[in-house]
Amino acid sequence: MPVMRSFDDIREEYEFLDGDERYRLLIELGRELDPMPDALKTDATKVRGCSASVWVYPTRADDGTLHFLADSNAAITKGIVTLVLSAVQDKPAQEVARTDIAARLEPFDLKNQLSSNRTQGVPNMISLIRTTAARYATD
Repeated sequence: MPVMRSFDDIREEYEFLDGDERYRLLIELGRELDPMPDALKTDATKVRGCSASVWVYPTRADDGTLHFLADSNAAITKGIVTLVLSAVQDKPAQEVARTDIAARLEPFDLKNQLSSNRTQGVPNMISLIRTTAARYATD
């Protein structure tokens, strides 16, 4: 099973690429997501507002860290999901809840790199992740 790269490694590689190469990197990142069982792809785990179907399912380890399973039916969207998750994957719930994911994504300039319908669901996905983390952080 592929291992998800760290957010900083992805950012560093992204900065050296341009145009189509960045697009290919995002598609490649999508292949690094842990497989998400079809049984978890439900209306409850679906992210609203995405042009493609996107599902995000949180799990919490005994040590309080959050691990997100996710999937999308579009390769580029799956890469964007991987990029978002790489900012918070396997971190404590309190840290995930405090992380300004949108600010961390700014160096990627996704709004100018991709069409607006590819990025329109990103704020909803970030909100879902942070809300979930905040709920777990108070448990």
